[in-house]
Amino acid sequence: MSVLVNKNSKVIVQGFTGSEGSFHAQQMIEYGTNVVGGVTPGKGGSTHLDKPVFNSVEEAVQKTGADTSIIFVPPAFAADAIMEAADAGIKVIIAITEGIPVADMMKAKPYIIERGATLIGPNCPGVITPGEAKVGIMPGFVFKKGRIGIVSKSGTLTYEAADQVAKAGLGVSTAIGIGGDPIIGTSTKQAVQLLMEDPETDAIVMIGEIGGNYEAEAAKWIKETGNKKPVIGFIAGQTAPAGRRMGHAGAIIGGADDTAAAKMRIMRENGIHVVDSPAEIGATMAKAMGVNA
Repeated sequence: MSVLVNKNSKVIVQGFTGSEGSFHAQQMIEYGTNVVGGVTPGKGGSTHLDKPVFNSVEEAVQKTGADTSIIFVPPAFAADAIMEAADAGIKVIIAITEGIPVADMMKAKPYIIERGATLIGPNCPGVITPGEAKVGIMPGFVFKKGRIGIVSKSGTLTYEAADQVAKAGLGVSTAIGIGGDPIIGTSTKQAVQLLMEDPETDAIVMIGEIGGNYEAEAAKWIKETGNKKPVIGFIAGQTAPAGRRMGHAGAIIGGADDTAAAKMRIMRENGIHVVDSPAEIGATMAKAMGVNA
């Protein structure tokens, strides 16, 4: 079992023939991801990267049985692409696009929830189950197969955490980059819950940022449900001035619990092992797992 994506996932690429879609689709194919085709309106019937191109997601699903989509569509059209995927029956939608208007996401998020789809992102690095499927833009070689789950708002720190876990002699079950926009499809708590319920995940790295309440919500949920697995936490932005928020979510400012210090305190109060630097993740996880790093 794995979380969200695995070797059996049938992946289509929306925005397949564009420069970003082409580059990252090629990387995913080379990694071994089961990319079954792509969507570019007006180019249906052609082939690209030796895969079929379709005019719509509905056609792609009918012809390939696709169940997962990754989106490299320009911001002005990306919310429509998300909703189109949900309409076509895609169950896992991963939106890489950065800068989707908030008003568009306010429409798209409830739309996909009503249709039973799971959205990761937007403005995220994607999801990877090492050795099985990379549906995103992360450097696949960093991720070694193992039993540690990663949930992160930061793309770069997702890679850093994976590297630290590997240096500690451990590996990753699934890494989920949830994205840093004001409105995203899957919260930290929801991603942590997926990993908590995964029998092939033994522990979790949870990386957050200043701003918002996702980490506090996840920490409280973890304690309420009994701290079933060790969780190592880190909050980026510890030196930022009060009131600042990282990423592209600057328009939303919360209360006193938004600061790095407050988030770290809440995490500790709820039984999470909090580290002050990403460099400490591996050794702290190894200790929690009883492994000599």
